[in-house]
This record gives sequence, structure tokens and C-alpha cells, in this order.
Amino acid sequence: MKIGNRNIGPGHPPLVIAEIGINHGGSLAVAKEMVRLAAGAGCEMIKHQTHIIEDEMTEEAKSIFPPNADVSIWHVMERCALSLEDEAELKRYTESLGMIWISTPFSRAAADFLETLDVPAYKIGSGEADNLPLIRHIARKGKPVILSTGMQTIDSIRASVAILDAAGIDYALLECTNLYPSPPEIVSLRGVTELRQAFPQAVVGFSDHSIGPEMALASVALGACILERHYTDSRYRKGPDIINSMDPAELRFLIDRSREIWIAANTPKQRSAPEEDVYRFARGSVVADADLAQGHVIREQDIWARRPGSGEIAAYDFDKVVGKRLTRAVTRNIQLRWEDLG
Repeated sequence: MKIGNRNIGPGHPPLVIAEIGINHGGSLAVAKEMVRLAAGAGCEMIKHQTHIIEDEMTEEAKSIFPPNADVSIWHVMERCALSLEDEAELKRYTESLGMIWISTPFSRAAADFLETLDVPAYKIGSGEADNLPLIRHIARKGKPVILSTGMQTIDSIRASVAILDAAGIDYALLECTNLYPSPPEIVSLRGVTELRQAFPQAVVGFSDHSIGPEMALASVALGACILERHYTDSRYRKGPDIINSMDPAELRFLIDRSREIWIAANTPKQRSAPEEDVYRFARGSVVADADLAQGHVIREQDIWARRPGSGEIAAYDFDKVVGKRLTRAVTRNIQLRWEDLG
């Protein structure tokens, strides 16, 4: 798939998405500073959250308290959502620094607003992963979609994937665990493999809510093409997502290390050119293990393999020497040559 000018897939380095979400606490100035620092860390894509609360929630939400917050989900979003004007400015600022800006719409109105901003793609969060009417509404816009699959099974996500397939759009599926933070015992790296097997037409990635970069990095070796992590300029800020957010230094680390792992994961098993010099001394050459007379028929106990590998007969040809007759006398530890064997 392609978002903006960024090709995404197994043949390209992993795309690391810095998820600002609501970490700015409703401040455009803070959000822009987070974006500025992300650009300095080499980030390619910023992800935001678009909350138009009246179209997103009902009054019942005022009595629902998330596990990682001390106020209701309504009041969390009311406090942290940017105004639509500020959101448009954040997109403009992000793009002025050469990065791609996308967002998660949590409602039909939010998706329609993002379309007025001409976003290059849509992110659908795990909470909406089985919200079929919203997924259908977003898919009809014809843009690429990144869908997180937290709290879902392979079977329960099939209906959502069918909508994306029917729309004929490019899409990615992200393995995700929705606990903030996610301890290792409930993170499913195996989910990356299972998504790839179940939906071979999809780009597969990993949305990480654990503490530290280890899980996200490990997912690259399993084929994850997108890495999404919550991001903040400083973990000393207050907010429900700060505890599992990376700072700019960790963002840089994730970008650099994920590219290294991607390169290594796609390097075939073979002796590389830089290893040739090592191989010449590290491997063994077949040598006489005793003084042997001309005409002697070589037995296994008469020879051995020792470094360096500069001899004519390599250790892997050891068995070919057994049973041969010597054409000349040799002394112990002499590297044997093929011409010594009749």
C-alpha cells in the first residue's frame, strides 16, 4: 500500500507511526512541539485522534470510567480534544516539516471532517474494529485504511475486512492489545503471524501498548510492516496514555533498530562477501595427523582438520580423502593437496 509518498509493505523498511493521540491534553502548542521533536527524531508519520464528542458518544459515556483514567471517557475527550481549527493547523504544521499526518475518526462526523482536510489515509482504532457502519462509511471515501485489531479474533475481524475488500481500497491490519500498558503475558506477537496467514492480501503491522520497544521490534522479525506506538515529548506529562508512550529518543531508537531488524530479516542464509576473509582462516583444512609414508592408504585416524582454511582440501571434503593412497611421504600437520592422493 501507499500513503502519501510512502510505500508500505514487506519490501520496504517498517513505517513507524508516532501516535500523539490525546497526549497534548488539548493544547495545540504542546501538540506542535511534540510534532517538531518527532521530526527531529526522523519520524515519517504522525497520527492524531479526531473527537467530535456529540457525534461520538451518548450521555451514558459520562458514567463510564476507563481503567487508565480518573474521570469519565466523555470528560477525558472533552478535555483533550483539539478544536477542528486547531486540528487543521496541526496537520498543516506536520506536513510543513515533511511528515505525513493521519488521524483516527471516532465518529461519522469526524471522518467527514477529516475528508475536508484531504487526509491521505484513515486510521481505525481497535474500539471501532467491529463498528461495521463506521468502517463502511470510511471505506466509501476511497482512501487507504489502517485498522487496529485489538480485542478481536481472526474470525470476528472478517466482516470488517470484507468491507475493506469490497471497497477496493488498500488496507493494513495491526495486531494490538488494548490494555494500557500491556504486560508481556497478554501481548500476542503470534497475532502478527496469524493475521498474515489469514489475510494475505493485507499489509500487517503492530500497534504497541507495552512499555519499551522490545515487542514492536520483535514484531518486525515476524513481518510487521507498520509499527505504531503512543508518543509524547516527555513522559513527565499527565495523561491516560503517557505511561506507555515513547519519547523522542525512544522514537529514534525504534526507527533505527526496526530498519536494522528488517534488513536482517530479509537477508538470505548465505556466506556474505565480508565473511570471506574470516572463512579463509576460520574453517579447517585436512592435514596429516601422523608421519605417513609414500604409498600409505589413508585411514580416518591418519588425518584431521585444523585451521587455517588456506589448505587445498577443506574439512567438508574430509571423507573424500579416506581410502586414498599417498603419492608422497608427508609429516604430521602438513596440509594435504589433491595431487598427494592417488
